[in-house]
Amino acid sequence: MAVISFSRRLHELAEAQPDAPSLTIGDTTLSRAELVRRGDDLAVHFAAHGVGLGDMVTVAVPNSIDWFVAYLAIWRLGAIPQPISWRLPPREFDAIMELADPKAVVGVAEGSVPGRLCIPTGFVAPPADASHLPDAVSPAWKAPTSGGSTGRPKLIVSGDPATIDTEAQTPMFLGNGCLVMPGPLYHNGPAVWSCQALLGGSHVVVLPKFDAEATLAAIQQYQGTVLYTVPTMMKRIWRLPEHVRDGYDLSSLKVVWHLAEPCPEWLKQVWIDWLGAERIWELYAGTEAQTATIINGVDWLAHRGSVGKSVPGTVMITDDDGNELPAGEMGEVWLRPPDTRDTPTYEYRGATAKTLPGGWESLGDHGYLDADGYLYLGDRAADMILSGGANIYPAEVEAALQEHGGIHSCAVIGLPDEDKGNTVHAILEADPAEIDLDELRTFLGERLVVYKLPRTFEFVSEPLRDDAGKVRRSALRAERIAAAQGQGA
Repeated sequence: MAVISFSRRLHELAEAQPDAPSLTIGDTTLSRAELVRRGDDLAVHFAAHGVGLGDMVTVAVPNSIDWFVAYLAIWRLGAIPQPISWRLPPREFDAIMELADPKAVVGVAEGSVPGRLCIPTGFVAPPADASHLPDAVSPAWKAPTSGGSTGRPKLIVSGDPATIDTEAQTPMFLGNGCLVMPGPLYHNGPAVWSCQALLGGSHVVVLPKFDAEATLAAIQQYQGTVLYTVPTMMKRIWRLPEHVRDGYDLSSLKVVWHLAEPCPEWLKQVWIDWLGAERIWELYAGTEAQTATIINGVDWLAHRGSVGKSVPGTVMITDDDGNELPAGEMGEVWLRPPDTRDTPTYEYRGATAKTLPGGWESLGDHGYLDADGYLYLGDRAADMILSGGANIYPAEVEAALQEHGGIHSCAVIGLPDEDKGNTVHAILEADPAEIDLDELRTFLGERLVVYKLPRTFEFVSEPLRDDAGKVRRSALRAERIAAAQGQGA
């Protein structure tokens, strides 16, 4: 084993091939040497303002050079990158500031967050000599956020330090190639894939925002070898006119990864038919990273609908009482890291894990295992809505709605959407004559990030909750799906 810090790894790659392309976003490409130098410059600036080993640094910028420079600077000091959406409403931003207690925030105006070093978007640190900085190791290489079942944000602090074994195989086919990344970097998947690709010596090509044709154009232009997607992106690419979709040379592409939301069988099949089963790979895991299941298109054709087998680690299915179920029976999905691991894969801040004795943890999913150990996912045990690859918790949206004076009660559910998988639908116990929907949307926009906003509203007069305050979102959702199917019959 040759274990070194992330920062040392990136410096060694730059020393070996200083002019090799490291990062492309839009029309800007940085070489390995340029990216490392900019990271060192910002690290010196951070250090001069007190950022050091183990400190959190919040990164709140869109897909940009700034995002990567910030990560390199943070790792250089042994600090911990803590990514968030740059579009968070003040309340959610403040809640994360309380949880993370960052020493610095990247992507906000100077002085806008009292008591923190504020680095505005577009800031370029002055050239500096970083040779005096030690070769530090971040105790956690990332600390992304997630909503909980209560709707309150939480941090998921990685249990892995910012180190890499340079003699180990680069995961996810991300070494010595080109990753095309159309996803938002504040989400865990895009961040993990992009960082691992950089550390593997790949050229990382990031789209400022997802565009179906631009994604194919980037693969052709930069000879992309790996593409990261979620099924929503796959749908939009597939729906391009055939002459557009087939007009790009994708022969360099070795692997298409898809994750973050369920993939309809028909969509997976057309991508297999289009690009070949050996290129299509799926991963199921949580940010908590207890374990993951992986499956390629060849295995999927033999186990249609599966999300794969666990590598490494173990999956178990139980009934509501925690009793293990045999193959083929649907129950709650429990995950456990490999026995060889002697430290946790993560630590929550602002939440408590759902556990069983023996090191098992649940993310709230239902599913079953087949006789060969392949996992198939069913409905979520919790009511989380997956929309366009983003996790949306109804309780958070409902809490914002309940603040509006004209709403007596409410329930938020996800309704099937051919494009995004689900859209957020709000059912309101209220008098529609008393609610101005434009005003309500503005009201919610001050409290929720844009992708959590309800796309549709429905008014009802009957109570949505029982005397104990409980609401059966699954029943509400099923009723509306059945009604829509009846109307379409």
